[in-house]
Formats: sequence, C-alpha cells, structure tokens
Amino acid sequence: MSKPVKNMIVKEYRKRFSGVEGAVLVEIRGLDAPATNKMRNDFARKNVKVAVVKNALAREALKGGALEPLGGHLSGPSALVYSQDSVIDLARDLVKWAKGVEKFVFKAAILEGVVYEGPAGVHKLSKMPTRAEAQANVVTLVLSPARNLMGAVKGPGGRVMGIVKEIQTRLEKGETITAKAG
Repeated sequence: MSKPVKNMIVKEYRKRFSGVEGAVLVEIRGLDAPATNKMRNDFARKNVKVAVVKNALAREALKGGALEPLGGHLSGPSALVYSQDSVIDLARDLVKWAKGVEKFVFKAAILEGVVYEGPAGVHKLSKMPTRAEAQANVVTLVLSPARNLMGAVKGPGGRVMGIVKEIQTRLEKGETITAKAG
C-alpha cells in the first residue's frame, strides 16, 4: 500500500474516531459474513458503529486522542465498536450479543482513559453503572436521610393529630374531656 493511501486511511480513521470517548476492541475472526452482517445491522439500529481497522494505521490515527491507550491491544484482526452514547451500555449489548457467538473475542475496552483488558475487563465494564444510573443512586442516597427524618417526624405528629381530632370530635358532641391520672 502506498504512502498517500496510508495517509488517507489514517486521516479517515481520525475523522471517524474524533469525539469518541469510549470504545470496545474486538476480534471477529472466524465469524462468517452473515454473522458479521447481522452484528453490524443489530448494532446499527442502536447507533453503534463497527469499524474493522488496519492495526498500524489505527495506532497512528489514535495517537493523541482519547482512544490512544487501545493502541497496545491492536494486533491480529481487530474491529473497533463505538458509539456516541455510553460505552457501558455498549459493553452490555456486546456481552449479551456475544453469548450466542462462539468465536467472538473481547480484546479491550476504554472508558475515560481507563483500559479494561480482555474478556474479563469488558465484562467488568458491562456491570458498572452508567453515568445516569450512578447519578440516580447518588440522588437516592442524598434523599434517603430526609425521607427517614420525615417519616420519624410524621409518625409521632400523626398520633398527636389523631388525639387532637378525637378531642375535637368529643367536644363537638358535647362530651367532657378529663385527664386520667397516671
């Protein structure tokens, strides 16, 4: 391959991966064409792209970008699976999809500069909460003491209010209220 062609491919990779913060690197060797097409179509509906890359050219294109740490895992047949959405959701979808495919290999994944290596790393990433899930957990944790406090205040207050209501009802009926000596 000539130098100008290589430069064009590197330029295209840079353009394609610009703005991508997280991705999963996989090996799809051994998948037949129908299985590969099915994977691409299934993920295309979710706005996920699958790019089979030339390793040396991809390493060059990733330099200086968020995906640069994946360069060390580019060997053999490689495909970069990426999306503008959450890489955690992407990893979850890939793990679920790969259960039915024997020859699908996870090489690595990257999220916010942290590389998750091999199948174990990608599975670990897929079990992490997404940003929205983590924010919801924090909000729940912050609000739970306030809920507990309201419950504690409301409980005795409800009993006092019930007693006041009973006194009001009896007084409206003309009954006398006497205090019991205790």
